[in-house]
Amino acid sequence: MTGTVITFYSYKGGVGRSFTMANTAVLLARWGYRVLAVDWDLEAPGLHLYFDPYLPEKPRSGVVDIAHEFLAGVRTPGPHEVRVAVDGVLDLIAAGRTGERRLDGSYSRRMQAIDWEDLYRRGFAAHLEAYREEWTAKYDFVLIDSRTGVSDIAGICTAQLPDRLVVVFTANDQNLNEVVDIVGLADKARDRLPYDRPRHQVLPVLSRLDNRVEYERAEGWQKKCAEVVTPLFGNWLIKGVTPEQMMRHLTVPYISYWSFGELLPVVAEQPPSSDQISFALETVAAVIAQEFDRTDLLADNRDAYVAAARSRRREFDLDLLVSSPRALWRTATELITELSLLGVRAEHSLSGDPGILDQTSDPAQHLCLLVDGRLSRWQLTEAERFARRALGPDGAERRLFCLLTHGTVPELLPGFLQNFQHSEFEPGVRPVRVARELRDVIKAVPATETEPDQEVLQAVEAALRAVPEQLPSLGRLALVTETVQGMAAALDEGDMDMLRDLTADLLPLSKSHRKGIVVVVPERLRAEVSGLLARIERRVNAFTD
Repeated sequence: MTGTVITFYSYKGGVGRSFTMANTAVLLARWGYRVLAVDWDLEAPGLHLYFDPYLPEKPRSGVVDIAHEFLAGVRTPGPHEVRVAVDGVLDLIAAGRTGERRLDGSYSRRMQAIDWEDLYRRGFAAHLEAYREEWTAKYDFVLIDSRTGVSDIAGICTAQLPDRLVVVFTANDQNLNEVVDIVGLADKARDRLPYDRPRHQVLPVLSRLDNRVEYERAEGWQKKCAEVVTPLFGNWLIKGVTPEQMMRHLTVPYISYWSFGELLPVVAEQPPSSDQISFALETVAAVIAQEFDRTDLLADNRDAYVAAARSRRREFDLDLLVSSPRALWRTATELITELSLLGVRAEHSLSGDPGILDQTSDPAQHLCLLVDGRLSRWQLTEAERFARRALGPDGAERRLFCLLTHGTVPELLPGFLQNFQHSEFEPGVRPVRVARELRDVIKAVPATETEPDQEVLQAVEAALRAVPEQLPSLGRLALVTETVQGMAAALDEGDMDMLRDLTADLLPLSKSHRKGIVVVVPERLRAEVSGLLARIERRVNAFTD
């Protein structure tokens, strides 16, 4: 899938554009996206400073070198990225070669020597397009930190390169008077390009709003900003969600602590509380990860929206956590065993461990609650946490399952659980049917896929019942024993093809070809056959229950 290029732009400097982009890049990488951050603010570069503590290797080249290599006749894109040592895949292309927290001494001279208009007359646009194609093939998101104002460099970043724009501004008229007009100019410049790019989708981000001290003034400016940038929401905001609602979610507050130096609060604040700056930065990153979509969910449940973005590309360690009160621990263990036999990665939930509430990520994609009469206090906390962090509007990405003991009244469950589909089970009865139902939902197994399995299991059942109490030789006994043990292993691994083949082998081995009783089937083999037969019968019955 082709990646997305997003330019972070601001009309004025000092609005927190680079800060917002650097932290967004770290979040997207942590959430499993492959990210490239490019410092195209060539006259006032500084993106590398945010990542400097996490750079095992300093950049040896950068954006200015892309221009100079073209002037030197190079037409094949070269490597200019360095890896940023944070969670996930995050690479940086700096403005140029850097040393100890500063650019190389020759940078200013080399940057000022570039005549961008002349470069484009020579065909630089095609060279840049080759880079763009390489980047979007390698990364999910390419984030470009653009030059401020109106300039040749800003035009490259806002017209040719991006699929979308993030416009960062502060609450003053200097920013507001130009922010919408600049986007219009970028669209017009884009129309003149020989590349097929649609009209920009623009994410307006109100930055550095001090709403802690001057609350009323901040509230007034936030409403004013929403009114001014309303046209920017026109081609992507879902109907029913107002620009004012979105502006509240897309406001990065002013926190004095983070105003000193070039820092990454998203590294320090894990997980962030709602009054911390990383909370707002997570929301901005989530809108980007969700490709400016599903804003109705953001308006309704911000935590669920961010969690959905966080888990969209995630590989979970487990398919399912099973949460149960102490009285149902044995049933939960049996359910986990049956699920494992069906290829579902499941484990007990540690819902009684207070440490679970501090986890920044979830080990399993889905959660299953075993309920006997009422939810335990810990189960309720865990279910609320899961629903807050994980559920989308249709529950499609992650599912919460409720398994109720016979006699448990669904109407007595907490309100947010009453609308879920519930299944019943009997404590003391091995939960084979319930395990298969969960497997079919989790693995999205169509009903038709279970029919061949049922036929194999019925054939296995018939073959096991045909094993006689006596066999004609010790050699035959050894072959039957080996075949039965192989069938048990195949069932454990869910290998139905192997199970079918071994069943075909067992049938002729069970037949007597000569008169006389030579060997009595030992008790151990009879126990293995009985145990395997019981497991097969449970699975056959699960198809017809």
